[in-house]
Amino acid sequence: MGKNLTTREKVRCVKQQVEDDLLKIPGVVGVDIGCKVIDGKKTDILAILIYVEEKKENVHEQHMIPNQIQGIPTDVIQRKFELH
Repeated sequence: MGKNLTTREKVRCVKQQVEDDLLKIPGVVGVDIGCKVIDGKKTDILAILIYVEEKKENVHEQHMIPNQIQGIPTDVIQRKFELH
């Protein structure tokens, strides 16, 4: 259990370091931490979750979201948030 906590703390720390920069990328609407989803199935892999309005095929290199940040996996999730 201690190892998971350390890992969660590390992921949270990295997320806090990069969140502002990620939110500056056009189309990024949120950043969180959670389990990565691969082929539609939730895994035990702790990741930085990056929410985008729309996943796009052709993205300028400067706006690409990396597969990992400081060794922490990322997961790009298409989600549209609406104010209620």
